[in-house]
Amino acid sequence: MNGETPPERSVGNVGEMTSWSVGVLGSGALTAEAISGLKWETRMPRAASRDSIYYRRRYSPEVIELCVRWYVTYRLSYRDLAAMMAERDVAVSHTTIMRWVQRYVPEFERRWARFARPTGSSWRMDETAVCVGGQRHYLYRAVDRNGKSVHSLLCENRTVDSAQEFLRQAVAGSGWPQRVNLDGNKASHRGLRLLGEEDARWRSVKMRARRYLNNIVEQDHRAIKQRCASMLGLKSFATASVTLSGIELAHRVRKHQFAIAYERDGRVLSLKELWDQAITGTSRSGVLEITPCPLMHQNSILGSRSLLRGPRTRSGVVRYARKVSFGRSLYLMISPKGGRYWRYRYRFQGRENALALGCYPDVPIETARARHEAARRLLAAGIDPSRTSRIRWLGD
Repeated sequence: MNGETPPERSVGNVGEMTSWSVGVLGSGALTAEAISGLKWETRMPRAASRDSIYYRRRYSPEVIELCVRWYVTYRLSYRDLAAMMAERDVAVSHTTIMRWVQRYVPEFERRWARFARPTGSSWRMDETAVCVGGQRHYLYRAVDRNGKSVHSLLCENRTVDSAQEFLRQAVAGSGWPQRVNLDGNKASHRGLRLLGEEDARWRSVKMRARRYLNNIVEQDHRAIKQRCASMLGLKSFATASVTLSGIELAHRVRKHQFAIAYERDGRVLSLKELWDQAITGTSRSGVLEITPCPLMHQNSILGSRSLLRGPRTRSGVVRYARKVSFGRSLYLMISPKGGRYWRYRYRFQGRENALALGCYPDVPIETARARHEAARRLLAAGIDPSRTSRIRWLGD
């Protein structure tokens, strides 16, 4: 280059030297005036725009959405999906796909709920058995007279409380029905009658028990049961609830229960195009015309109570102690034998200690929180709470 050397690049001058190349090719040599007027064009790479729910994810959103969509829609196992992704030159473990399903199914359900269409006022209610962790659980479901899904709820048993909780959530998500057709389960009939004592509006709901009317919901169970047949088994209640909610969501999409465009220019849209509309939040008109409905989460009626129970094996025996956190290092320790003890874990002079605050239910949560705050005040004063008995009356 005629003895001329380009100026050194600084951190801010990263990119291609377009002006330098033009000067060299145009004149063959650069003068001092040309060098002083040289302008650098920097081309810094920009981060690809993506949805915030995929922040810090290694895989692309398209791969995540594809795996979750295929798993909840088709009869595929996690290992089947991992093998199918390997044919697309995407190396992903089956456990990673399982975590994607648990993480993104509730989020996808929220976004689909923005386009949910209202259901009818005549319900058909029934429950079907689902095996979770080797034990029989029951999936309560309801559809309207046209077969559109109203609500679903996974419960541990078929009791009056389970039936009442299902009906409460169904009313909160789909409005008040005029008629409810039940099966022969006496707990469901009693639960609906007792709801009239809580809310007078339940007394205006007509209760029926005709077998032939429940054929619709019993046939609708088939889609859920057939999808679960390819699984090795639902191991825990938490994962089962999310998985069943995703299967129920895919079943509602097949039944066209959402106000999105299913056809365009005389062509039936693919499943990917339907999901893109719901996830991106754009319908055919580009705006949301329907008020969002509450979600159809598969939560058990005993979900909040189960926090006070330790994990159990198939025989019903607790295997190990469990800790239920209440914030600021306050937790409830549940022993394998059923004991429940309040503990406060803190650090004093570089060492970790655990302070006993009492036994539940002799010490309710309000008293435990008060003793917890008293222990924090002692720590702020430079006193170790476990070496003084003042905590016993300061907290009360």
